[in-house]
Amino acid sequence: MSKEIVLSVLKNSNKPMRPGEIAEAAGLDKKEVDKAIKALKAEEKIFSPKNCFYQAK
Repeated sequence: MSKEIVLSVLKNSNKPMRPGEIAEAAGLDKKEVDKAIKALKAEEKIFSPKNCFYQAK
């Protein structure tokens, strides 16, 4: 479930976001966000345009 929330936050953002910003915007724990990011990267739904920043594809 946190994967969908993280993906939604990234899709609604017009700029790449850091995991801490995603956690704050989604109201989730940063550890949950880190797990969701790892899973979403594996599924190729998000990418990292620069180090420690993530964006929806």
